[in-house]
Amino acid sequence: MVFTRIDRTAECVRQSDQICVGVRDRDVFRERSPGGEARLEVVVADVLVTRPAHQAKQLCALVEQQGGTAIPFPVLEIAAPLDPEPLVQAAQRLDEFDYAVFVSANAVRRALDLILTLRDWPAALAIAVIGKRSAEELQQFGLRADVSPERKFNSEALLELDEMHQVQGKRFVIFRGDGGREFLADSLRERGAEVEYVQAYRRLQPSCDSSALLQRWRAGEIDIVLVNSAESLENLVAMLGQRGRELLTGTQLLVASERILPLAAKLGFRREPVVADNATDEAVLQALLSWKKHHSQTASVANDEPLS
Repeated sequence: MVFTRIDRTAECVRQSDQICVGVRDRDVFRERSPGGEARLEVVVADVLVTRPAHQAKQLCALVEQQGGTAIPFPVLEIAAPLDPEPLVQAAQRLDEFDYAVFVSANAVRRALDLILTLRDWPAALAIAVIGKRSAEELQQFGLRADVSPERKFNSEALLELDEMHQVQGKRFVIFRGDGGREFLADSLRERGAEVEYVQAYRRLQPSCDSSALLQRWRAGEIDIVLVNSAESLENLVAMLGQRGRELLTGTQLLVASERILPLAAKLGFRREPVVADNATDEAVLQALLSWKKHHSQTASVANDEPLS
């Protein structure tokens, strides 16, 4: 059976094998079960999307296409470094390196926006990226990734590639945001590479009034929260305040990495988080749809009249 979205204010619409029912502000359908009784099942999720605004649009659109309601609430802002000089100097020294590594799409955008105004990209400088979105962002600048994981999109997956095992004496420059893990650089150094980090952007916590969001939350309009990183989750907790923390920890969480799970446990989430395969839109959407399918609740409902 194909389930179609029902307008939240719609009155009951009778069809041959299914009756659509508007119940409060939830989208549901009434389906004939094999035994003849009707069953009530939620088919639309209200999804809180916490990505930076410029990276949330496509995912929000995909959620809406699947009949869900996407609620954007950015918990990260991407800004230029306070001091751009290290990035300028790195641009001038690119010919000294064998590999340039971009850890995120933001690193690609912020670094290349500056670098390519100063010079052309060196033909001999190989490019490695960690994520699919980073590879796509490179194409916007007329470049392509020479090294990129095909499935898992993290530092561990990049380091598993053959090219990253043959790095003795190679020089790497890694473009990233402020802070972050040292795992990639440490691992490359252990394999004999020389590594430099260059800050391409900063991550900031937005200033935002969460009162309207909390009002919707209390009304039962948030079914699941999508979070990409531990920093995003920490920012979300801070932005919601004490009033919102109880609501948050009682709501289903969907994360883009298992690395977020210890923080979720520490914060006291009462439901086991759903973990997407990676942070791509496709993987997050697939995890969301799998969760919806698994957690769709069925319950017998009394019929006002026979379904015949």
